Amino acid sequence: MTVVETSATASASRGGHPTVASRAKEWAIKAPDQLAMRDKDFGIWHEFTWEQVWDTVADAAHGLMALGFDVGDRLSIHSEDRSEWVILDLAAVACRGITVGLYPTNPHAEVEYTLNDCQSKIHFAEDQEQIDKVLDLPRERYPTVEKIIYVEPRGVRGDYDDDRLMYWDEFMALGREHRAQHGSELDARMAAAEADDVMTLVYTSGTTGPPKGAMLTNANAEFAIDVIINSPDRTPDGKPPSSSDQALTYLPLCHVAERVFSTWSLVGAGVVLNYAESPEAVFANLREIQPTLFFAVPRIWEKLHAGIVIRGADSSRFKKLVLSRAMKAADWIGRTRSQNSGNWTPATRAVYWIFNILVYRALKERVGMRRVRYAGTGAAPIAPEVIEFFMGIGLDIYELYGMTENSAIATANFQGRVKVGTVGEPYPQVGKEGLRIDETTGEIQTKHAGVFKGYWGKPEKTAETFTDDGWLMTGDVGEWVDGTHVRIVDRIKHIIITAGGKNISPSEIENTLKVSPFINEAMVIGDRRKYLTALIGIELDTVGNWALKNNIQYTTYRDLSEKDEVLKLIQKEVDRTNEKFARVEGIKKFRLLPKELDHEDGEMTATMKLKRSSMEELFGDLVESMY
Repeated sequence: MTVVETSATASASRGGHPTVASRAKEWAIKAPDQLAMRDKDFGIWHEFTWEQVWDTVADAAHGLMALGFDVGDRLSIHSEDRSEWVILDLAAVACRGITVGLYPTNPHAEVEYTLNDCQSKIHFAEDQEQIDKVLDLPRERYPTVEKIIYVEPRGVRGDYDDDRLMYWDEFMALGREHRAQHGSELDARMAAAEADDVMTLVYTSGTTGPPKGAMLTNANAEFAIDVIINSPDRTPDGKPPSSSDQALTYLPLCHVAERVFSTWSLVGAGVVLNYAESPEAVFANLREIQPTLFFAVPRIWEKLHAGIVIRGADSSRFKKLVLSRAMKAADWIGRTRSQNSGNWTPATRAVYWIFNILVYRALKERVGMRRVRYAGTGAAPIAPEVIEFFMGIGLDIYELYGMTENSAIATANFQGRVKVGTVGEPYPQVGKEGLRIDETTGEIQTKHAGVFKGYWGKPEKTAETFTDDGWLMTGDVGEWVDGTHVRIVDRIKHIIITAGGKNISPSEIENTLKVSPFINEAMVIGDRRKYLTALIGIELDTVGNWALKNNIQYTTYRDLSEKDEVLKLIQKEVDRTNEKFARVEGIKKFRLLPKELDHEDGEMTATMKLKRSSMEELFGDLVESMY
């Protein structure tokens, strides 16, 4: 009997529907001394067993109830990834409440919008920076927020006079006191859990308007956990995730992808979570942890790829020669394996064996990927060249596809059946009966147990998201490849129709541009125009390194992007991209952005997706100068 069956059966026997919280309790009962998570504090990794984790969750749940947190109430969390994030998430679900995550980069206006839209009752603000995003505004601007719990006291304790503030230690002490007096109350709440209970609101990125809170239920989470654990073909060794696996938690936990790969993998399969110290320390933590499971959005893989290229350029002459040969071999191995469904041939194995000893093994160790047995990518398109490169050095990356509204579950590439350039085939639990491509619009649509309940407080928006026969409309245009795999063409709203009537997918061109280690961001423009142009953001580290090696002096990002030599460098990358596309899809002109794009400046979403309409407005002068 699998872990899934054991946990679900035990929970059901108590009368409540299985939840992420009941699963955590089951681990504490059956494996109390097993390691569950690790958090780094002042340079030291602290370990927490399942018994310790559940004890903390129970105290936190009682703390919430002591503060009047009732069934269906909302707890908002504004923090970087840390153990308290997951503890509070599980505690809220145990109370039959609803967790609402915010991105650490959310500016004041978005914090105000989210907390008021969900009508948050208790708010967790990690530190002074996040507290200020609430306290900077008059109290009446947050009418529903009754308590603000914080965990980092620096700059807060003694400096703020607001009765809503409560330090984490005080909160936990309150929970222990409540637990001693009302120990059975939490069990009663958990036993009453229902499949249709909303357990979290995941706010969409808001590329085309105000964010919407997608309601995910206990049943949605259970479906996702079943897919995570019972799809063994996802891994090269055929083994599903388990308690012997280590994962690095670093992407925002308010995003459904990180929730699936962290919290839900933790409670579903016992995967050990290691919390990154900060976004800046991710690559250092990777080298420390050497995880066995790793999920990254394309931008992370692109940065890793660019870093490998640049490090090679900085090597000694002999090392540079060996690395150059190894990189060419990796390109060949990757392309060959890509054409062979991801499988090895005798020739690719032989070449890999040689260069693995010389280069690849040390390279994977250096980037923190030596022990990875499963690597995934999703949430945005990725260039096939990047996947093929990592395939070549023996690190298989499996592209998958899903969205917030279907619990991130739709398709994935499976071991031995990989088609690079596609997002894979429907999961066995989804099948073609749960995923279709509309014959008229080409839109990908899903209907399965992971599909969300709707948007919080927006029934009209919910209705617009479903077809008349109940299928979720993803907004993505796709096509079948060989009748089995799905290729994403682009978002429906992003398709460019030129003045000549040609339909063009900008994301393919943009991703090919971003394969270059010198290009960080790219946005193709051309809707209702005679030709295509692009706004391009340089990769500061790699272009800066190149400039210094070529004795090009610069002071700022803007100064560097305005150098004639840099313009010529990027022109070569644009020309290289144009060679891969039809003439009508070529970039005729481009302009370099004068600054690095930022969420707070309104140019990107919290998930680092371009806000195209905002970009065209903010950089309108640059756009018009190309026409």
